[in-house]
Parts: sequence; structure tokens; C-alpha cells
Amino acid sequence: MSESKHIPFLLWPFYAIWKLIEWIFLLTGRLIGVVLGLVLMIVGIVLTLTVVGAIVGIPFIIIGFLLTLKSIF
Repeated sequence: MSESKHIPFLLWPFYAIWKLIEWIFLLTGRLIGVVLGLVLMIVGIVLTLTVVGAIVGIPFIIIGFLLTLKSIF
């Protein structure tokens, strides 16, 4: 359900710049989400290597995996 918006000719450059900035923020947010998810998974794996840290490590792995999955798709 995409609405077709009529942009006046004189305002088109501002609209184009705004869309470019919006696209950059979207891409950056996804990239940060993937990196943060991978870091959480690595920390979870390291914590799971210790028996006591497994209680905290396993949820870290799950949260990191879900964050990475959400950021990719």
C-alpha cells in the first residue's frame, strides 16, 4: 500500500537528499544490529565455556542470534 506522493519540481532536490539520508540511516542501523548480534553471540560462547557462565551465556547466544537474524531480514 504505497502512496504516490506528488513532489513539486522545486522541492525535488530536498526530497532526494532526505531519501538518501533515510537510506543511509537504515543501512547503518542494520549494520550496527548485525555487529552487535555477533558480539553478543561471541560473548555468550565465551561465557558458556565456563560452567557458571552458561546460565548467562546461553541467553546471550540466543539474543545475539535473534538480533542478527532480524537485522539481516
